[in-house]
Amino acid sequence: MWLFIIAGVFLAYIAGLIYISVKTSRSVLMRRITKGRKKSALLLCLVLFLLLTGVLWLLLNGTNALIIMIHLYCFWLICDFVSFLVKKIRKKEPKRYVVPVVAMLLCAVYLTYGWISLHKVQQTNYELTSAKLTEELRVVHFADSHVGVTFGGEGLLKYVEEINRLNPDIVVITGDFVDDSTPAEELRSACDALGKLQTRYGVYFVWGNHDRGYYNESSRGWSAKELKERLIANGVQVLEDQAVQVSDSVYVIGRLDRSDEQRGGRKSAAELLSGLDQSKYLIVLDHQPHDFDAEAAAGADLVLCGHTHGGQFIPILHVGELTGEHDLRYGHEKRGNTDFVVTSGISNWALQFKTGCISEYVVIDIKPSH
Repeated sequence: MWLFIIAGVFLAYIAGLIYISVKTSRSVLMRRITKGRKKSALLLCLVLFLLLTGVLWLLLNGTNALIIMIHLYCFWLICDFVSFLVKKIRKKEPKRYVVPVVAMLLCAVYLTYGWISLHKVQQTNYELTSAKLTEELRVVHFADSHVGVTFGGEGLLKYVEEINRLNPDIVVITGDFVDDSTPAEELRSACDALGKLQTRYGVYFVWGNHDRGYYNESSRGWSAKELKERLIANGVQVLEDQAVQVSDSVYVIGRLDRSDEQRGGRKSAAELLSGLDQSKYLIVLDHQPHDFDAEAAAGADLVLCGHTHGGQFIPILHVGELTGEHDLRYGHEKRGNTDFVVTSGISNWALQFKTGCISEYVVIDIKPSH
């Protein structure tokens, strides 16, 4: 899957680079600079756009540089199409500089909005009911902090303080707490921030695909073992295909991540829930929203997930659902007696923009229905 995505991004970048270089090389300015030599104009434009990519790469990183350029290509293409329609309708061609200027302005405004959407963390509220509860239960849920991308330990502490003011009964973290590139000092600082959470029934964590990481431990400067130990030292219960009864009427069940299927497997939803008292309220934590039918069939009352980042960008919002990678991109869905909530995440992986969703932590109030 990732190989196809990476290949697609590079192909889109190259195709767009050629497209806007050809279009720009035909401008009056380029013709004057190159004295009408078409090949020289095209080569100069290619070099200029490659230099722009390089500058963005140095300022941000390679991934964000490619994303910005691909967005520029898309807006340029849209503006070219609109220009074509205007020409057909009005029988008059707009000035050549209009398309690139408007495309760059639209791209800048759009990605500025995406930057704000990523960095402005919001609170999202859901209200559910259950006949299994005798008193209201407040669950605060966040995922995909990818510590070090948009905030470190100090930044997380600010959200911890916000969460504490909500008086949560339970706080759950559904994976990708850290990133492959998270500095060791930020990892420790972020874990220490979690130690300041104040709850009635505890803080629970399950692994995401980035927490164990794709890099070797020497390049990361820390290990998954160290992360686990630091979390536990700060009062966070790390659940690895385990169930914990947190009150007279509530279980929290934490699943290993789907990526652990390549590391030796994980238990099925049925195996995890079969021995539990089904008269209790069963909350399942699962990083990736990929096993909804099995979790509903096993008797889960509430399933909490992250991983999708809400679809990230508007053009690709529903790719995960269409390909079967995700059962739900974002939000709340009910299947039978099971509520599913997928968060768009409190931060992001690598990318500095969210144009199709928000950054959030989720507050779920579950009230007795009788």
